[in-house]
Amino acid sequence: EVQLMESGGGLVQPGGSLRLSCAASGFASNDYVVGWFRQAPEKERETVSCISSSDDFRYYSDFAKGRFSISNDNAKKIVYLQMNILKPEDTAVYYCAAVIGPTTCNMALYYGMKHWGKGTLVTVSS
Repeated sequence: EVQLMESGGGLVQPGGSLRLSCAASGFASNDYVVGWFRQAPEKERETVSCISSSDDFRYYSDFAKGRFSISNDNAKKIVYLQMNILKPEDTAVYYCAAVIGPTTCNMALYYGMKHWGKGTLVTVSS
């Protein structure tokens, strides 16, 4: 059974940084796509970033470009989201999600992720 577990959320002041981790388990394939998503209170879920293990392709939503960085430790099957210059509007529950097998971020984001973690709360406040 594929499992995803997020960690690293917490309370941070505006301008600060956090690194989220998404630990994946329950599969042997080295081909997968992992995305980060977030949902703020009373708002729809939105895509933050995505990475493909096969070619290291990385996608960022406009609000994440220049501030967030996604990376993948293929050996450990951990995907990180480094978030810098955090703003109060970044406050949300952050989820990681995955598609296992040969695919691309574009395909996975279009057709939908298959496996989801339970989320980790990020609060940006002074």
